[in-house]
Amino acid sequence: MNTSDVIKVYLAARRAQGVQIRSGDRALRQFARETGDRPLHDVTPQAVATFLRGHGALSAAWTTKFRLLTGLYRFALARGYVAASPMPEFKPKLPPPQTPYVYSHDELQRLLDATAAVRSAFSRLQVMTYRTLLLVLYGAGLRISEAIGLTVADVNLTQRVLTVRNTKFYKTRLVPIGPQLAATLATYYDQRSTLPLPKGQNSAFLCSRSGCRLTYQYVVTLFQRVRSAAGIVCPSGEPRPPRLHDLRHTAAVHRVLSWYRSGKDVQQLLPHLATYLGHACIASTQRYLQMTPELLQEASCRFAAYAQHEAAQEVDHA
Repeated sequence: MNTSDVIKVYLAARRAQGVQIRSGDRALRQFARETGDRPLHDVTPQAVATFLRGHGALSAAWTTKFRLLTGLYRFALARGYVAASPMPEFKPKLPPPQTPYVYSHDELQRLLDATAAVRSAFSRLQVMTYRTLLLVLYGAGLRISEAIGLTVADVNLTQRVLTVRNTKFYKTRLVPIGPQLAATLATYYDQRSTLPLPKGQNSAFLCSRSGCRLTYQYVVTLFQRVRSAAGIVCPSGEPRPPRLHDLRHTAAVHRVLSWYRSGKDVQQLLPHLATYLGHACIASTQRYLQMTPELLQEASCRFAAYAQHEAAQEVDHA
């Protein structure tokens, strides 16, 4: 069987198990193209290594592709499509992961204003759609794939709840949203209703001019134009500029800052934030909340208030 044929069978088997791998689908098909779509058993270790390496600088994408191909070859070995796996035994030394970026409120506003940079004569709602996407990523803390995966039926504006399906961990969760974001989504939906609904209520909420689902790579590519128009550049010491995904990180950090400033018990609330973000465990949320200067200052103030209270208690009991 040619590589593309094995990939089709593999993806069908994974989907039958309830696993959705949309981005993995694209990467595996790219693997078939780049290796000449020859019989899978004829793909050499060198060809696999070249695909994993990619065309640009070595990045964390190597690990993502490695995991995808490992799953494919494990399946192929079990089915007898290959006699041995050409996967490399040793992983290269990868650069450290990009430091998550926390946008300031001023930068968030500049990003929203800069969505005018994606205006298109062929898609009259493109600016509004992209602006709404940014607000969903920040206002609801969704992953990019979750936001573009929302259907019309998933957006309950009456109850102000988003239903996020087939998440990173193959679960469904309900995400409550505030009145401002709900009003924004209602305004957008009034305009989106003029576009086709190819799958009825299961059509994409944030969509192209044909009513179809936006692709991950497309919205990430558009963000490069928006970020440039907003004047947001690469931070000092970082190899790459802030990402679209950093809006989700920003949402989490801003929420914790708000809790600190309103005197809430942050440690008690972190499990709720983990559930809201769709993390498998609270440890993921804690790693996600990189200590920014603002968080450090608020935590320091909280500790100072605690220390003063403890000192006063000791004086009272002396």
